[in-house]
Amino acid sequence: MSTKTVQSTRKDAQLRQLHSALLEIVGVMNRPQRDEAMIREAGIGLDRALFPLLVLIEKRGPIGVVELGDRVGRDHTTVSRQVAKLETLGLVDREESPRDRRVRVAVVTARGKEMTTRIDAARKRMAQAIFSDWNEHDVEELSRLMRKFADAIGDTTSETADKVP
Repeated sequence: MSTKTVQSTRKDAQLRQLHSALLEIVGVMNRPQRDEAMIREAGIGLDRALFPLLVLIEKRGPIGVVELGDRVGRDHTTVSRQVAKLETLGLVDREESPRDRRVRVAVVTARGKEMTTRIDAARKRMAQAIFSDWNEHDVEELSRLMRKFADAIGDTTSETADKVP
């Protein structure tokens, strides 16, 4: 058997293992119970459906509803109604886009930022529990490699969609 075949077989097995791990991680991260646990841990009163939108608006904003919908895998009309609810709650404002006056973008308010700060603290506590028996080097290496992977796959445009394992 040639070296190339052995290396190719090993790489195929590694890619299958990576894909399997990614599916498991995405499955866990998409569970409604996960968001509910985060909301409880943060001690906030927010509908589970609004939770990921608020976090993304704070992290990626100002952001339009079409991009927001793409990032959370929801129709932009549904996201528009949910952003309106966040606006009613005083957690986000909608403003004219600085790049395109026809587009309105969502931005987090001071009240919304207070809530996402509590969510970040809850996420940190939950992560510390997950990584409690990991050594510092392994956590740093995972972080470095995940960032490298995220940068490599870029956003989910048709151009880069083929890169996702």
